[in-house]
Amino acid sequence: MIQNSFIFLPRIKQKKEQNIWDQGVNNWNDFLTCDIKGISKPTKANYNRIIEKSKQALRENNSNYFVGKLSSIETWRLYDYFKDEAIFLDIEASSSTSKNAYLTVIGIYDGMNTKIMVKNYNLDLNKLKNELHKYKLIITFNGSSFDIPFLNKKHPGVLPRIPHIDLRHICAKIGLTGGLKQIEKKLKIKRSNIIIEKLYGGDPIKLYRMFLGSGDPYYLKLLVEYNEEDVINLKKIADYSINKLKNEILTNRKTTLA
Repeated sequence: MIQNSFIFLPRIKQKKEQNIWDQGVNNWNDFLTCDIKGISKPTKANYNRIIEKSKQALRENNSNYFVGKLSSIETWRLYDYFKDEAIFLDIEASSSTSKNAYLTVIGIYDGMNTKIMVKNYNLDLNKLKNELHKYKLIITFNGSSFDIPFLNKKHPGVLPRIPHIDLRHICAKIGLTGGLKQIEKKLKIKRSNIIIEKLYGGDPIKLYRMFLGSGDPYYLKLLVEYNEEDVINLKKIADYSINKLKNEILTNRKTTLA
């Protein structure tokens, strides 16, 4: 989708992008080889330079180039291109409001394997940093409000400077509202371990404290399983919501994207 997008160009908003598409300009190559109604020649020349740099960034597999060029609600357009190098991330902290809050659990999923790190058990920030810097996209649910600012404040440098897709914004665009668990239910995504919800209220912090206080590996197992399902389900939500949003945009077009 990114190669069919023009919304990252200066002063190009959604309506103008739609106008470009309606002229039969489907992708970057089309744009480079024709005049565009409503865009002056000097502006077009500048846009051409930006698109050439963007093409080079994709050839070099450099997602970092797009940081700041796409607004936070448009980074989803990078998903199709970089999804095989995306990392799904979810954290738990001792508190969502306290200044003294600390990271208790972080889970990551690359689409095939999960890694769950728990404080006082296997959390290693250097290993976490090295792992995260392998990827081209970070995908969260509500991470713009919590996960990302928390990690940047408490553990600066752990997160790589790559585009971030917050699925909460994507879901809202297609009419899916509510928290992660509510959206899972709406999409009929079932969790395998219902014990956590029924006995512990779906509260990972409660599980963490029970593990810390007792040392019982049973609580650690439940905690890991809970966070693991969080990050695995993020990919299911991403695949559904981003594909639906893309299809909705295509439906509103007069022409078909290449």
